[in-house]
Amino acid sequence: MNRQQNGNHLHGMNEGQLELVPMELMDTDLDGSYQGDELDNSINSNPAQKLSAKSLSPIVSDHALNVLNELREANLLCDAQISVGEQSFNVHRAIMCSCSSYFRAQFTGFNSRSGAGSDESRIVHIPGISASIMNSVIQYAYLRKTNISDDNVHELLICADYVGMVGLVKQCKDYLSRTLSPENCVSIMGFARFRFLEDLYLKARNYTLRYFTDVAARNTDILDMNVKDFYSIISDDELNTREEDYVWKLCVKWIDRDPENRKQHVAHLMTGVRLGLMTPKCFMEEVKEHPYVIQCEAAKPLIVDTFKFMYDLDFLNPQAEELTTPPLAMPRLPHEVIFAIGGWSGGTSKGCIETYDTRADRWVNINAEDPAGPRAYHGTAVLGFKIFSIGGYDGVEYFNTCRVFDAVKKRWNEIAPMHCRRCYVSVAELNGMIYAIGGYDGHNRLNTVERYNPKTNQWSIIPPMNMQRSDASACTLHGRIYATGGFNGQECLDSAEFYDPMTNVWTRIPNMNHRRSGVSCVAFRDQLYVIGGFNGTSRLSTGERFDPETQSWHFIRQMNHSRSNFGLEIIDDMIFAIGGFNGVSTISHTECYVAETDEWMEATDMNIVRSALSANNVAGLPNKRDYIHKERDRLMEERRQRLMATAMAREDVGSTNRSHSLIADHNDDLDGDESANEEDVADVDGEELQLQQQVAALPLPLPLPLPLAAAASAGPAAGVAAIPSAAIAAAAAAAAAAAAAVDPLSSGPTIAPLGCHRRLYTYRVTQSDFQGRECWDNVSVWSCWGRCDSSEISDWKFPYKRSFHPVCVHAQRQPSVAILKNCHPDATDSIRKYKYMEAVNCHCHTCSTEDTSCEAPTNNVLDEEKNVKILTLTGVNSETVDY
Repeated sequence: MNRQQNGNHLHGMNEGQLELVPMELMDTDLDGSYQGDELDNSINSNPAQKLSAKSLSPIVSDHALNVLNELREANLLCDAQISVGEQSFNVHRAIMCSCSSYFRAQFTGFNSRSGAGSDESRIVHIPGISASIMNSVIQYAYLRKTNISDDNVHELLICADYVGMVGLVKQCKDYLSRTLSPENCVSIMGFARFRFLEDLYLKARNYTLRYFTDVAARNTDILDMNVKDFYSIISDDELNTREEDYVWKLCVKWIDRDPENRKQHVAHLMTGVRLGLMTPKCFMEEVKEHPYVIQCEAAKPLIVDTFKFMYDLDFLNPQAEELTTPPLAMPRLPHEVIFAIGGWSGGTSKGCIETYDTRADRWVNINAEDPAGPRAYHGTAVLGFKIFSIGGYDGVEYFNTCRVFDAVKKRWNEIAPMHCRRCYVSVAELNGMIYAIGGYDGHNRLNTVERYNPKTNQWSIIPPMNMQRSDASACTLHGRIYATGGFNGQECLDSAEFYDPMTNVWTRIPNMNHRRSGVSCVAFRDQLYVIGGFNGTSRLSTGERFDPETQSWHFIRQMNHSRSNFGLEIIDDMIFAIGGFNGVSTISHTECYVAETDEWMEATDMNIVRSALSANNVAGLPNKRDYIHKERDRLMEERRQRLMATAMAREDVGSTNRSHSLIADHNDDLDGDESANEEDVADVDGEELQLQQQVAALPLPLPLPLPLAAAASAGPAAGVAAIPSAAIAAAAAAAAAAAAAVDPLSSGPTIAPLGCHRRLYTYRVTQSDFQGRECWDNVSVWSCWGRCDSSEISDWKFPYKRSFHPVCVHAQRQPSVAILKNCHPDATDSIRKYKYMEAVNCHCHTCSTEDTSCEAPTNNVLDEEKNVKILTLTGVNSETVDY
């Protein structure tokens, strides 16, 4: 097929000449709406026949419609009247009957039998409808269109529904669907349910769940919902919030609307909130201490259960029974899913697909590889539920072919090939078009650009860039396409430029601070973020952002892992960096950037190490459950098993693939070797000491491993739908290495002397990567240690177990990083750096007799009036090691 032909070439060609099908004839609409199975075979069927079938649909001339309306307005040939109030409208009965079942019954039913020529049969009285609304209804009957606005849509829909004008009802529903916003979605949902408009109701409800955070902040109608409807929203698994704090705060606002009648529902509402996923600060200060909760007896067991979940030491007990994720910590379903497709691993290209469930912090293997074969160094773009894979390389061939993956049907199809072969290509989507930018054709680095129109299934050439760019990155911001960095055949580039489709011109912008090839960029919060890459010497962990208003670049916090040729995507208002190459090997590490705190947080690694992959975010999939973690009730047990993995593999300490363990064993010797028999014969005192050491070495609490828990611990603005805990950040950071071990060298006596001290524990820390490179060193960690009275209680016996003895615990912890000194010559920072939390201050405290659940001090200023009594300290927070 001649590429230069336009979209109208179909009308002049024979059936046998057609090889490629325009995208509008494929299975799924590009706006994301799914058409069902009736178009399943459209790729293989005859497009010309489909176009012919479309041409048979009835079309009414606009001219004819206008003439009929002019006759009505001039009262010519009119044979009936519609009376509303004191005003009457002359109409043609045939026209009104053609689009309204109500008028058809009026003009052809009882009245017609009473006398076709009588005046009564020609006048229809409709009470309760304004003249302006009836005029709009009649206008639609004649022109098949009318003016619909926020002011008249509700009354117009009611009238159209009353007279059985289905087409007008649909137009009104479509208008309401298009104008859904955080401010009006709840009122539209209520209106639709009252009028039995189920499809509109579902759209409004889904919108409310999808944009819950904005709805909670800006909508007041939700505060007027009855308890049943309100609970159905906050308890829905589809509720899209990265922080459960927002859900609780909305519950409080709802009760505040009518506290005398609504505070009785506080315990019921608490069961709809994932209390175990809240940030500790919010749970302690805004849930446990809230007057509504304190006054509600039914809420106390929920508080106790949440404490038990957050601080249950059985989580790290290898003898504990299998753990089940409780409802109060069950992650909700994500609205968006990241697809990681293809890449390079083990010296060859891969076609594997993994999806990331941000709520469960799990990567899921998807059995939907492209039957055409694997590809790496390709580009991808998303239109609706379709992922377009552009160009790439399979180890032998540089591709100009393009494929499209339908995420609803899990099926791959071929689309039109590009004009040029493009490996290391940059791909971006703008206004429903896909742009393939630069790349490498196997001989030359390219500055050429071509644009794909999915409606015509055609590629067209557009003006080239100012520079050759291979291994660059591109994204869309404010209606422009930005191309950043890359390699021109001689050097890595620090330049960037943008394409404006309005002017059809590429324009340079100020250079970046670093040269970056194999870079990734993304548009985030109205700015351009450029991250990682290769500067010609080493892989980068740095990132910078470009502000289009000031035309300036600014550094952001460095990633935890240096990487190039990796995936970069936005989900839950955070930037995720996925996989890549660190200069030595391909990696599976995943981390996310939280803009509020300018921090990178560790997430669960991919199942497969790879670079040169593509990552895309697909939102609103109707079959999202096919792409998310299935066994959500086993998330806690999976986490525990990961932490126990080292203990199960102690006979093979030198294995390069051994798992990460944070459980200390006081019987380890200086070299970290261990006898399996010693663990088998450990007595009860040894197990208690083991727990004491693990708690001293880890921040609290320690539940599920959701990446955003670490973000949540940084503050309300940074949290996500996760079990909020700084411990998770520490555990996930340590898990960034393929293997790690923490062994105590100095743990002190089992029975602490009377007094609450900071104690310096010394550990042997070992971390290794997938290549077997290893770093180790002795690391000293400050922890709280001692006894506050003569009872047999030490620092690991927390008051959350409902003990009323004074206990020595931390009042404040701070993050620390140790640099391991004994390292393999090629070791990277990922295993050189060991992150942990240590105590800053220690205090004795106890629960008052009025409180059945107790909280640990969370800062230096402890409020003695809130059921926490500070005892006279018998120890000091000194730097002295009190062995």
